[in-house]
Amino acid sequence: MNPDKDSARGLAQLEGYLLWNAEVERARAQARRFTDQLPWLTTAQREDVERVYLTERVAVSRDALARVRDRAVELRGEYTARYERLRARCVAFAAAAVGAVTVVATTLTLLLR
Repeated sequence: MNPDKDSARGLAQLEGYLLWNAEVERARAQARRFTDQLPWLTTAQREDVERVYLTERVAVSRDALARVRDRAVELRGEYTARYERLRARCVAFAAAAVGAVTVVATTLTLLLR
């Protein structure tokens, strides 16, 4: 195991956890602001509305994150494929250039003898 990779993975997980908790807290605050606009609700109704609002908002956030994650995976695949093609072209060009220089050097050596 690579301790640096493990540390990076752990930090990424911690960051994700903290970001998700912040998102849930934002959703709770929005639910409270929403029910504050409905002063006629009883305490039980207010709690029910906040719970439903929070549940919906968390579901929407989870769906959005899943779409972003899926798109990131797609982009990683696309960019990896492009990088591989570019690398193959660069290696082929370098090999051709070395071959051409070798041919020219060999030709010059033979002609100058």
